[in-house]
Amino acid sequence: MRVLVTGATGFTGGHLARSLARQGHRVRGLVRPASRDRAARLSESDVDVTLGDLTDAGSLAPACAGVDVVYHIAATYRTAGQPDSVYRAVNAEGTRALLDAARRAGVTRFVHCSTGGVHGHVERPPADEDAPLAPGDVYQRSKLEGERLARAAGEEGGLEVVVARPIGIYGPGDTRFLKLFRGVARRRFPMLGSGRVYYHLTYIDDLVEGFRLCGEMRAAAGRTYLLGGPRYTTLAELVRAIAAELRVPPPRWRVPVWPVWLAGALAEALCVPLGIEPPLYRRRVDFFTKSRAFDTGRARRELGFAPAVDLAEGIHRTAAWYRVQGWL
Repeated sequence: MRVLVTGATGFTGGHLARSLARQGHRVRGLVRPASRDRAARLSESDVDVTLGDLTDAGSLAPACAGVDVVYHIAATYRTAGQPDSVYRAVNAEGTRALLDAARRAGVTRFVHCSTGGVHGHVERPPADEDAPLAPGDVYQRSKLEGERLARAAGEEGGLEVVVARPIGIYGPGDTRFLKLFRGVARRRFPMLGSGRVYYHLTYIDDLVEGFRLCGEMRAAAGRTYLLGGPRYTTLAELVRAIAAELRVPPPRWRVPVWPVWLAGALAEALCVPLGIEPPLYRRRVDFFTKSRAFDTGRARRELGFAPAVDLAEGIHRTAAWYRVQGWL
């Protein structure tokens, strides 16, 4: 098929674009002009690079021309000092513009990448697609708005829309979990609270396969899917698994949550207005207090989604990549 992948220079979008190209699809990657220097690896992987931006509606029509399936992965993530308006402009209004361009170009299917974070703290784990929606910050709220726009476009007809909510993406090439791995490796990782909250990780190769199924399976049209790894664990179990891979003892001491949360609030209040990256965020404290545990049964039943990389193997591959980079 002829496919467009937005966010193709990012971690998830890049893996997806290269994987689809290896499978013989004709892949076009939408790349912002500011990121063109990072697009060399895409071209080497037979991905056709097209410059465009979600905030520039005029650039999206050429990107969608002649395309069968759009995989919309691009988004703006959490950035210190970034105004709320930017999240909405990219994650919501940018999605609207891309949907309009896709419909006008005659695209058949639109796979929209949302986030499992739209469910917020999972009070009754595991959560499925029908669990309450409780986004906890501007990023998650803007992603939920984009998701609703995508679903509404599908209901209008003329474009099959599939919403995917990935969970805890990790693997070689990702740096979001580097602080966790490095902290454990250097025996400087503080466990806030009990460690009994749940956490759910998804290895990048499994997620990419989930996206492919969303784009190709007939039954997926009009549906929403949580895409997660084979199992979730408590945070304490996750940290012990990382420590075992790194051959260090797991953290034994605990730190009370709320003093650290207040310190994060103070750091944000002082740093964010100045555009400075705070040394501590409240959302980093949320990592220790909010459960993330999901039921991926719908994707398994309807799509045949079967994540193959278990947590221990995924941690091993990720740690190996960090070592090659000299980061551990």
